[in-house]
Amino acid sequence: MEALKQELKEKIIAALNLEHISVEEFDDNETLFGDGIGLDSIDALELIVLLDKDYGIKLTDPKEGKTIFQSVETMANYISANRTK
Repeated sequence: MEALKQELKEKIIAALNLEHISVEEFDDNETLFGDGIGLDSIDALELIVLLDKDYGIKLTDPKEGKTIFQSVETMANYISANRTK
């Protein structure tokens, strides 16, 4: 699980061009949207694409994304349970 969280942090930083955040500073439980990392709805779309492309997970319900994308921890748990790649 730790390897998956590390991989996710690296992919999120690269996909969303978050040069101001290093993997070491990226806390597993930090909120990704709002007051946490500060991601927005465009970033959410990028995360949906990342899940599909890298892990074979297709999100069809936007409400589901809100739960999954709370933090790196919640994303890693969801990926572990649902990945097809």
